[in-house]
Amino acid sequence: MTMPSAETIMLFAIPMFFVLMGVELLAARLMRRRVYRLNDAINSIGLGVLSQVVGVFAKLLTVGFYAWVVERVALFDLPTDSVWVWIGALVLYDFCYYWLHRCGHEVGILWAAHVVHHQSERYNLSTALRQTGSGVLLGWLFYLPLAVLGVPVEVFAVIAVIDLLYQYWIHTELVPKLGWFDRVFASPSNHRVHHAVNDRYLDRNYGGIFILWDRWFGTFAEERDDEPVVFGTRAPLRSWNPLWANIEVYWALAKDAWHARRWRDKLRVWIAPPGWRPADVAERFPKPAFDIARPEYDPPVSTTMRAYAFAQFLLLLALGVDFLGVAARLDALHALAYAGVLLWGLIALGALLEGRPWGLVVELPRLALLAAWPMLVARVPGYVGFVDDLSIVLPVLAVASLPMLLLAWRGTRALHAPGAPEASPGPL
Repeated sequence: MTMPSAETIMLFAIPMFFVLMGVELLAARLMRRRVYRLNDAINSIGLGVLSQVVGVFAKLLTVGFYAWVVERVALFDLPTDSVWVWIGALVLYDFCYYWLHRCGHEVGILWAAHVVHHQSERYNLSTALRQTGSGVLLGWLFYLPLAVLGVPVEVFAVIAVIDLLYQYWIHTELVPKLGWFDRVFASPSNHRVHHAVNDRYLDRNYGGIFILWDRWFGTFAEERDDEPVVFGTRAPLRSWNPLWANIEVYWALAKDAWHARRWRDKLRVWIAPPGWRPADVAERFPKPAFDIARPEYDPPVSTTMRAYAFAQFLLLLALGVDFLGVAARLDALHALAYAGVLLWGLIALGALLEGRPWGLVVELPRLALLAAWPMLVARVPGYVGFVDDLSIVLPVLAVASLPMLLLAWRGTRALHAPGAPEASPGPL
């Protein structure tokens, strides 16, 4: 049995992600439902790009250590050409994923990584791409049983992608309950419950492909027609900064650990369930109570700024795909530099969509770098990517973007002036 590599599957899947998002957007409009917001979608997809970029550098830890265990500890020498090995490995992987996912909601330091996926206050296919950049630090530990059993590295890498890709389609509000399917598999209805902050639904339905794990281990909850799902987290992010999205809970845990008077509490902060705080810390540094009726985070920006951010984000996506295609041929320093440019762009766009003045400060030099990018990558040993084909286009786009940016910024600042009318919700 021959399967394409995990990298090949993911590169082919990326275009389909956006095709299906387009289908969902069209369906939502026909149904007169507004399930997307541009700023939220850019933030979610951008976090997905960042997760994939981090994954390039994390392979040594995730796949590398897995391969080491298979080579030295495996109990069985399992073949890669057996369909039963693939099926069994996929079922076992999903079982391990259930426990990783469940612990991600029950252990503070694991929630700090997983929280990224739950921060969106919308629920659509872009939310599926909203993935953590730090989950690789500890998540790989949960899959070592597969290595001990001897599941080959090639099989493990592909089934990991299959399990992840399956979960893409269940992130939508538009697919109703599916009868018997909901009783066996993770489905849109089941997974909507998982993303809810309602008391009835909180911390339920962890299965990736199979919902049977939740039914067997007592973590299942059914979506009810009399209680609509409210999405997000109980401590809302309220930011479009992808870097802050990845570190906000780590920072909160670190502050609580620092302020705790007892050493036992300093350690417990990291392993206690999310939301637990030492009594002395909670008393001295209280946090606002959870409000399920809170308004969505949607800072006002001009229509021109939304158009500018959308155009620049499309270009960043293209560069992100280019990075994934060339990263294996770059040395570590140049790969890190390319990743840094992508992160720079995502942070700048996030700040502009929040209407923050420093967004303009970091975006202007980024446009200058974009203009010089073809010349810079041409000097990189081993680089063979599509930026070579855009040696004229990128500088032209960067120069043309400058007046649009200044016009967009002027309109956004006007919206933040005292007495300014509230901005319209935007095209999505």
